[in-house]
Amino acid sequence: MNRTIITVIGKDRVGIIAAVCTYLAEHKINILDIDQSIIQGYFHMMMIVDVNGADKEFASLVKDLEKIGEDLGVQIKMQHEEIFDIMHRI
Repeated sequence: MNRTIITVIGKDRVGIIAAVCTYLAEHKINILDIDQSIIQGYFHMMMIVDVNGADKEFASLVKDLEKIGEDLGVQIKMQHEEIFDIMHRI
């Protein structure tokens, strides 16, 4: 399994979850876990996904998700689990 962390942060609006999940499904990326919240109009979502069966290279997936985020007015980051863990170690 090739676990990857996706985070989405920004002003809430209709279609954020749909756009991200549709993209992931189209590229054979399995969602393992998902959590989202909206606090005073600000949206936050964190997903753990398995990119093992993805039909694109990791760098292309990252760029595509960043572009989707730009189009939606949110910030989308995709990182390998190991890098995410190192960056968020206390």
